[in-house]
Amino acid sequence: MSALATLIWVIDLLFDTTGHLALKQATRQADSGSGLAFWRSVLARPVLWLGITAFAAEFLAWLSFLSLVPLSKGVLVGCINILAVMIGGRIFFGEKVTALRALAAMLIGTGVALVGWAGQ
Repeated sequence: MSALATLIWVIDLLFDTTGHLALKQATRQADSGSGLAFWRSVLARPVLWLGITAFAAEFLAWLSFLSLVPLSKGVLVGCINILAVMIGGRIFFGEKVTALRALAAMLIGTGVALVGWAGQ
């Protein structure tokens, strides 16, 4: 991939990961009620709106990225967000990363590197 495509891909990855982590945090901060009370509590969290804004920015970055690379390559390279969200979940929320998940993450990372940057 070109340097510009790589830069836009990193920006897309940051927005996507921020969006997922912000939405998770919004639900964690929400009151433990159920139904409409829960959703009102979620909607009142500024971090929810950070997540929504991050996803809107990610959408624009994704469109820019896809304008620079073939769709088949872009979608495969875009799968790295799975790793970023998994690592963020571990760091910010203490989520468990099992040995099998770590192995899968390494395989995904290797695949993304091979598809995105090998054989240029």
